[in-house]
Amino acid sequence: MSTVQLFRTGDTPLPDVIILTHKLTREYDMGSELVRALARRERADPQERVCGGDGAVRLGKSTLMNLVGCLDTPTSGEYWLNGQKVSDLADDELARIRNKEIGFVFQTFNLLPRANALHNVELPLIYAGLPARNRRAKAAQALERVGLADRMDHKPNELSGGQRQRVAIARALVNEPSILLADEPTGNLDSTTSGEIMAVFAELHHQGQTVVMVTHEQDIAAHARASSRCGTASSPPIRHGRPECGL
Repeated sequence: MSTVQLFRTGDTPLPDVIILTHKLTREYDMGSELVRALARRERADPQERVCGGDGAVRLGKSTLMNLVGCLDTPTSGEYWLNGQKVSDLADDELARIRNKEIGFVFQTFNLLPRANALHNVELPLIYAGLPARNRRAKAAQALERVGLADRMDHKPNELSGGQRQRVAIARALVNEPSILLADEPTGNLDSTTSGEIMAVFAELHHQGQTVVMVTHEQDIAAHARASSRCGTASSPPIRHGRPECGL
């Protein structure tokens, strides 16, 4: 029996569950109508997995990503992250969770054009108040993890699209987050480069990093499934006697 089936309102997730959503809903009051963007999502994601949400139809993927990323709060239901119930937290507490527990990777790279790769990756650590020597060492280590040890001094216009996305991934990793949240991370890349970026995510997964990904590209979603044997938005979660995985 899966963790989702066992979980009840008032329970606490098992220790090996990174993300758990229980009866999660999000509604928006548009004045003349009430828009239900997300209805009763129930998923539990164990450690060291890659999750991919796919599908061309509207399945509330962006809404769910905003909730998982602590950028929004649910209308009802529970969201647990690393054993902490975050669905009831105030905005300042959610900001702390975002900074500490979540690394974001987007379709656009959002790099500072005049800063080199090392400085771009350092930015979250500057905001966190780390001393210069410590943050440079951590930024260099993050760039090494994504295969850019020899590109640290290069500015974005000196890097390929795939390399720029690797810098963005390194920046998301530098705070050692519990989850890496990737929203259409290959949307601006060609198929070959997309494959290279997915290989980076697969390697991070093998290193123990939890990755949650949303994509409209079926081949990318299939790659995520193959890497993690994980369910997606358009297919039911696969049960292995362990917590379910999927968006």
